[in-house]
Amino acid sequence: MQGFSDGGADLAQLQSTMHTIELACSSIQMHINPAAAEATLLSLSQSPQPYKICKYILENSQLANARFQAASAIRDAAMREWGSLPPEDKRSLISFCLCFVMQRASSPEGYVQAKVSSVAAQLMKRGWLDFAAAEKEAFFYQVNQAIIGIHGVDVQFIGINFLESLVSEFSPSTSTAMGLPREFHEQCRTLLELDYLKTFYSWVRDAALGVTNRIIESDAEIPEVKVCTATLRLMLQILSWDFRNDSSGMKTGINVFSAGVRPDSESKRSECILVQPGPAWRDVLISSGHIGWLLGLYGALRQKFSRDGYWIDCPIAVSARKLIVQFCTLTGTIFPSDDGQMQEHHLLQLLSGILAWMDPPDAVSQAIENGKSESEMLDGCRALLAMASVTTPILFDQLLKSIRPFGTLTLLSTLMCEVVKVLMINFTEDEPWSWVARDILLDTWTALLVPMDSTGGIPLLPPEGKHAAANLFALIVESELKVASATAAYDDDDASYLQASISAMDERLSSYALIARAAADITIPLLTGFFAERFAQLNQGRGISDPTETLEELYSLLLICGHVLADEGEGETPLVPNAIQTHFTVTEAEMHPVVALSSSIIRFAEQSLDPEMRASIFSPRLMEAVVWFLGRWSHTYLMSPEETKDINYNFSHNYEHQHQSLLSRKALLSFFGEHNQGKAVLDIMVRISVTTLMSYPGENDLQGLTCHQLLHSLVRRKNICLHLVSLDSWRNLANAFSNEKSLFLLNSANQRSLAQTLVLSASGIRNSEASNQYIRGLMGPMATYLVDLSNKNDLKSIAQQPDIILSVSCLFERLRGAASAAEPRTQRAIYEIGISVMDPVLLLIEVYKHESAVVYLLLKFVVNWVDGQISYLEAQETVIVIDFCMRLLQLYSSQNIGKISVSLSSSLLSEAKTEQYKDLRALLQLLSSLCSKDLVDFSSDSIDAQGTNISQVVYLGLHIVNPLISLELLKYPKLCHDYFSLLSHMLEVYPETLAQLNGEAFGHVLGTLDFGLHHQDPEVVNMCLGALKALSAYHYREMAAGKQGLGSHAAGNGNLQEGILSRFLRSLLQLLLFEDYSPDLVGAAADALLPLILCEQGLYQRLGNELIERQVNPTLKSRLMNALQSLTTANHVSYTLDRVNYKRFRKNLNNFLIEVRGFLRTM
Repeated sequence: MQGFSDGGADLAQLQSTMHTIELACSSIQMHINPAAAEATLLSLSQSPQPYKICKYILENSQLANARFQAASAIRDAAMREWGSLPPEDKRSLISFCLCFVMQRASSPEGYVQAKVSSVAAQLMKRGWLDFAAAEKEAFFYQVNQAIIGIHGVDVQFIGINFLESLVSEFSPSTSTAMGLPREFHEQCRTLLELDYLKTFYSWVRDAALGVTNRIIESDAEIPEVKVCTATLRLMLQILSWDFRNDSSGMKTGINVFSAGVRPDSESKRSECILVQPGPAWRDVLISSGHIGWLLGLYGALRQKFSRDGYWIDCPIAVSARKLIVQFCTLTGTIFPSDDGQMQEHHLLQLLSGILAWMDPPDAVSQAIENGKSESEMLDGCRALLAMASVTTPILFDQLLKSIRPFGTLTLLSTLMCEVVKVLMINFTEDEPWSWVARDILLDTWTALLVPMDSTGGIPLLPPEGKHAAANLFALIVESELKVASATAAYDDDDASYLQASISAMDERLSSYALIARAAADITIPLLTGFFAERFAQLNQGRGISDPTETLEELYSLLLICGHVLADEGEGETPLVPNAIQTHFTVTEAEMHPVVALSSSIIRFAEQSLDPEMRASIFSPRLMEAVVWFLGRWSHTYLMSPEETKDINYNFSHNYEHQHQSLLSRKALLSFFGEHNQGKAVLDIMVRISVTTLMSYPGENDLQGLTCHQLLHSLVRRKNICLHLVSLDSWRNLANAFSNEKSLFLLNSANQRSLAQTLVLSASGIRNSEASNQYIRGLMGPMATYLVDLSNKNDLKSIAQQPDIILSVSCLFERLRGAASAAEPRTQRAIYEIGISVMDPVLLLIEVYKHESAVVYLLLKFVVNWVDGQISYLEAQETVIVIDFCMRLLQLYSSQNIGKISVSLSSSLLSEAKTEQYKDLRALLQLLSSLCSKDLVDFSSDSIDAQGTNISQVVYLGLHIVNPLISLELLKYPKLCHDYFSLLSHMLEVYPETLAQLNGEAFGHVLGTLDFGLHHQDPEVVNMCLGALKALSAYHYREMAAGKQGLGSHAAGNGNLQEGILSRFLRSLLQLLLFEDYSPDLVGAAADALLPLILCEQGLYQRLGNELIERQVNPTLKSRLMNALQSLTTANHVSYTLDRVNYKRFRKNLNNFLIEVRGFLRTM
């Protein structure tokens, strides 16, 4: 089928085409030759100007699917041909779609109506920058008349639905792709927000007001309910808009002059999205009584249908509640600078209407357990979360006090207590409603209790709120212990609630910790009591009763205590939480509640060193919690660097309390400091680490926590390392690492981490030579073993023995860990160890060429070693390393070219590709490490003095690796990213070296660059565009200076019909004008296109003339000619490659694509 063009179609042709389309739709539904049917429908969409046929099908077909396809074809054709359509045709298409849906407003085929409305909205957006204000007003007058309701309820509903489609199209997060630059979408979004969004809101608000009385007075469901639901849905959609234009001229944000309102910069981590429309919306949303009407509507309907349980989940109720919750998130300059009074009144009004959804909590909870829907109660919780996100704890608590004898914090606490009680009963159910409620309420506490500013200031709770938080936390701990105890005897499948990993529970426990810290002077002694009680139960019941339940309770307590006392240790060293620092005035360290709790847990952990206690009590699971706690706790409290520092307090208020808090803090930190109990606790931790590694064989999770968390935390700070290396227990660990066979059974990640930790501890040895000697003593025997092994005459035969493979793998994992721990003062020793195993590495790669895991491990060792050494090496040493790397690359390449055979089965082929992907990625990382020598070099002489050029070396490396990198392997995202990252870096930093490559190497680089330019990953395309920009800019500048630039490669030679710059100019213009790509790439494409045009001005003129000659429409030919002229001349674009000129050309290219891309794609 050639297409369904309109040209001169008579009635018979229209009917025949309609029948063909109907037949295709029926065939797809009935699965009769679906490929041919889909081709028929595609032909309709791709036909030039199929509007007459599509309109005919929409107006006459009896098949809904055919009408749907006709609407889609109108959309596709109009988007494709927009630039060539006369203005009258554009307006006519939009008017047709609007008239169609309104004339058929009562049609039962809602999806067809929705599709046609969506097409009208998309066409209106496409022409938004073209249409004059009067033309837009004409369309919207028609829509407004429908929304007013003068044409009936059905038309009113259609008008609202059209606006819903329109707002959705103009919102960046829900807009339809149009193949236009992002700037076009942003302009449309901005103009709609400024000119129409508030007007739309007013229209649908008035429409809702007009039907409210009839809905409330009617005893049956009437058509107006559908209209009201649609208005509520659209109002919610508008209030979910990302407002960016504040007519006050101020930065959109919360009114910072309001006393109880949070600063805008501190939005919470919860998913609550704040609504900040600015002061222009105050009259519509705040001053008009709109919120009172909304609460009144919901309240009246709620009371009227109170006996009908289903009503809570009907569309109008759900939409009304969602809109009410959204109103709770209103903030910013929409409220005046009146010390927060208007916002407080606004929130109080909302809270008064919402209160009945969740109060009294026990009665609401009981009703839900008896079968009532939980959706209203959950929305009430969401409303509290929204309010907490825009207020301080003080204001939040005060809201309820004007209408109840208690504050909002007490309500929040009572509500969550009720939810926790339900959870204690129903913890074995799959995701009960109480889980959802708990998570929302925890987010609410988080929103209230996270630090108020970047300095970590603490949100203070009023006394009543503090008491409520303490009561809630006590119940939370009780519930967690009850669940732990109850699940101890369950099968694994039944105990999933408890058996979740520590990381999976982290977010919930972090929220618990915030609640505990809000009343730390109450909750930390409470935890100490809980822990002491369980510890005593263990001792009393030894040998008498089953300790399983108590052990599970201790497991939970350790996790809770760890979160309460300390923050996560990832990244920077965490300080003692400010809430803990300021809640205590105890100046005697032994009496400090944090010291008491910490000491109790450390004494308990020390019991695991007793073999008898370890066998009877300390299961691997409990030890995981012990090690996790010690690792987290030690980050903050063990020999803290803050011990000798003062905290900055504002002493203007409550001087005495703050001074006592400062003394209390000093006492706390000094107790576990270097000159008190710190070294003893450090020794306990090291001995516990040795125990977990030696006495719990095969427990990978426990050993992983020991290596990656506890031991790693001990070597992060030099002041701890100073004491660490002096401990007998640490020397015992190092000795066991070198000599104990049991440690060879650790998995690879743990081997690597343990070696890294032991090497990092050398920073505690004050003398540099002694540090290097320590490394040699620790790692040297391993290197010696590998050298001796490689020198054996029967290496090839013995190397395949399982114990030898295990030894080689283990030792290289350790060497890899040591290499990754290289620091300036230990670099020399690690360099010497690496040099000593160079030849063994090459021999072992040859021997183990069929053992992919071993080869990959050897490659990763080299990558880590080179990466840690290259910046410090002197010129002669660098030459040695580079020579080794080239030998390695050539050896690997010779072994692997053609290794992947198409004769392999699909599973083996996939496995082989995966193995080679990992190897190649390691080799690319190796080349990237060599690159860094030119960027960061601490050596005393230049490598150039040795006649070695890093860029030439890396290009040679790429030339060796390139034949192994097939297009199939580039489908692996990480390999693809690493390859193009390295390639683009080389082309951007060393474009001159590219000109020196031989033809074969040059062809490889160019081929992959062309592949990357058309890649589906925008990041890859962006890197390639950056490389093109660098290449063409380099050539242009060199030629302007009278030099060769890229020489013959730019001019074209041999097998190339034209130079590389000509090829890429043609390719880039093809991409921009005729292919699909991310709008985000237009800026980078402009930066690459400008120097390409300047380098190849003659070709650009010819390509432009070809485009003009292909255009038969005189009007479009003129537009294209003017657009091409403007691309290189508008906005004073010049022949320079400076920042200003790039910026001007970006703007020109955006305008050019908006102007011509649509009609060019129809050619």
